[in-house]
Amino acid sequence: MSAMPSAPDRPRIESLWRRRLSPRELLLWIPLAPAAMLYEIVLAARLVFWRFARRRARVRIVSVGNLTVGGNGKTPFTLFLANRLARCGHRVAIVSRGFGGKRKGRAALVSDGGELLLLPEAAGDEPAMMARSFEGPVAVAKRRIDGINLLGRTANPPDVVVLDDGFQHVRLARDVDIVLVNRERGLGNGWLLPAGPMREPLGALKRAHAVVLVSQAPNEPSGLSRSQMKKLSRLPVLHATLKPRALVRVESGRWVEYPMGLAGRRVLAISGLADSSGFYGMLRETDADLIGVLEYPDHHVYTPADWHAIVTAARDADLIVTTEKDLAKLERFPFARDSLYALRLEVAMNAEDAARLDEIVSGNAASPRVAAQA
Repeated sequence: MSAMPSAPDRPRIESLWRRRLSPRELLLWIPLAPAAMLYEIVLAARLVFWRFARRRARVRIVSVGNLTVGGNGKTPFTLFLANRLARCGHRVAIVSRGFGGKRKGRAALVSDGGELLLLPEAAGDEPAMMARSFEGPVAVAKRRIDGINLLGRTANPPDVVVLDDGFQHVRLARDVDIVLVNRERGLGNGWLLPAGPMREPLGALKRAHAVVLVSQAPNEPSGLSRSQMKKLSRLPVLHATLKPRALVRVESGRWVEYPMGLAGRRVLAISGLADSSGFYGMLRETDADLIGVLEYPDHHVYTPADWHAIVTAARDADLIVTTEKDLAKLERFPFARDSLYALRLEVAMNAEDAARLDEIVSGNAASPRVAAQA
């Protein structure tokens, strides 16, 4: 049962991104095709320009990105990769664009590896969340090279920088490009925005070194067509699963992990995501009693009115459970003690794929062109 009010559904245009459309839907989709073609021309011109004007950093750059909008597990995978590199002895930092953050200057430190230095309003919600979950430094900059240069002037400069959502940031040269694809959602109809979910055409994979198929529901069928999968398979294809690991709550200004323990508990779910379906599915898999949901737009900035609506909706709930990205923005509000938690996710890979990922990131694997020709 869900008697709770919710925000508007996902944009209707996304319903037109399926591979099969009804005649009425097709009539609505056709006017979007010319805009997508124009967008592709602009992308091609931009790529040619930055091929000659791109900058190169003095540290090893590993980019984590995607080809489609939203819901690819990009931020959890960025944290997974950064932590994995750190455990191998590297001095690792994360650089993000800091979408939605309002800050001054070209670049800023969100965290120096210890305290949070920028609030989500200035840093953006995803960088603030990563700073809470990563022991290394996190920087934000629209031009990623500015963030890398800022990190280089710190007392302990990194030797590896992981770019969060960096695949389309072609103005910066990188050593490794990893592209994530949501296995269940797939690539839709394969068209570029606004006629489809693609930020770049599949041909952009020639710049990548590996594709990681991220699954949130391994038992569900793949959303990738046979032809799409064939094109992805020209590169090394690795597999990863995104699954719940723990609950997180705020204690004395720090995030502390707790065991899941949601079975049979009445839960109100709060989310501000591009695609909330995976979040709800994970909550149901924990056997939580999902009594209601409140959905907000992606990167939503929560207000006192939102806080009041959440508290009112949670009167019959044992717990309020949200995402880590949303917790970074909700933790400033005076929720009742022990009432607000976030679902912490982890990326899991089998030993073979994890070892292959290490080879690719370290530069010991074949280049994408070699892999494509094999």
